[in-house]
Amino acid sequence: MHLLWFYVAIVLAISDEIHSRIVWGYVRDFYIVFGGIISSSLDSVMETWIVHEGLEALFHMIFVSIVFFSLKIGFLAALIHFLLDVSHSIVIRHMPWLPHRALHFVIECLFFIAVFGL
Repeated sequence: MHLLWFYVAIVLAISDEIHSRIVWGYVRDFYIVFGGIISSSLDSVMETWIVHEGLEALFHMIFVSIVFFSLKIGFLAALIHFLLDVSHSIVIRHMPWLPHRALHFVIECLFFIAVFGL
């Protein structure tokens, strides 16, 4: 239990990679059409982007909840990932893959250390 914060951050990183590979590797065409439908039903690109991030957070919540058998951990993981994605996308426009993963991992680790303690 002492390393739960670390395990959650690792599983969340794995979840993010799985999400990217599923969306852009297997269901890319569907996701693009689905994004177009969402975009046409909303008023702005910003709203469409927030919906996209929300759906990604839902994926992470389900994945992490299943791995840890805990909705609380899944919800917290999805919440911090959503907030981090939104904030770094606004502040830092383009990041290479490795610095992006490192930023997520460090901030998510710090968040879960604060939540679960050392």
